[in-house]
Amino acid sequence: MQDNSRWISEPTFLVGAERSGTTVLRLMLGHHPKIAWCNEFEYATDLLSDQKQFPDLNRYYEWLETHRVFRATGFEIDRSLSYPELVNSFLVQKRDTEAKKIIGATVHRHFDRVLHIWPDARFIHIIRDPRDVARSCLGMGWAGNVWFGVERWREAEQLWNHVKKIVPESRRCELSYEELIAEPVLTLTRVCEFLGVPYDQEMFGYTKNSKYEFPDPKYIAQWKRKMPERDVQLVEKKIGNLLVERGYELSGFPTIEVTPILEKRLKIQNWWGRLQGRVERLGWPLVIEYFVARKFGDKQWQKKVLLQINAVYQSRLK
Repeated sequence: MQDNSRWISEPTFLVGAERSGTTVLRLMLGHHPKIAWCNEFEYATDLLSDQKQFPDLNRYYEWLETHRVFRATGFEIDRSLSYPELVNSFLVQKRDTEAKKIIGATVHRHFDRVLHIWPDARFIHIIRDPRDVARSCLGMGWAGNVWFGVERWREAEQLWNHVKKIVPESRRCELSYEELIAEPVLTLTRVCEFLGVPYDQEMFGYTKNSKYEFPDPKYIAQWKRKMPERDVQLVEKKIGNLLVERGYELSGFPTIEVTPILEKRLKIQNWWGRLQGRVERLGWPLVIEYFVARKFGDKQWQKKVLLQINAVYQSRLK
């Protein structure tokens, strides 16, 4: 049983779609002298159910053995703790290791589930123009076209609509990637006020020890310069209403019709594009071995292959 004095009652979670600026904002927050921040905290939420059921602990321990992000943290697993106590202990370890006052974590999906563990959790929500998010997802190899590339954005924003209904405004802070890049000091000052600490210029210290640059307006609305008209039309066809609801303007291009036949083609293109992205990063031998091990191999073989894949992806991180 965990000491109640170690329970973090009001952690803050940075939420939003991947490729929306969560990484650069997390780096900024983590470089504040009083703020510690965990990246990609999905290992605390992915195995939770929407019905508030916690995962079997033995299954969870085994799952963590090959979880790339968790393994990189170096967190200790105390097997005497319940599931809520265990994931809370990860936040405690991060906070105590850095000897900072405030602790938070980034969650891209299922972020409503953190309320099953921390009902008084606070949220920082960041949003980016979905046309830029869709482009970026293609560049990451996560999708084969923008029709599917914008899906992560849509899911995150629909989930945020739900969270806003159940979390009081006093526990929510909302900003856009475009605000953060165009006016970083002003935007960070507002975020710091929400967290109860003063803004500190050390928040830009991330440029010294990561490949991320100082905020540059050239990264705003890149879709206007780099995105083909048809891709813009596809994104706006899929999430046009939500795009406008979030304060972004439509391009003015004619509306495209997405027929069932076109949608099937897009699905095939997406499958092929994702496969190509994986092969580009891992190589055919490892991709094939992963497929065979998953279908026919035992747990030890599957674990070995997953750890090899983790090593490749870890080496490519900024």
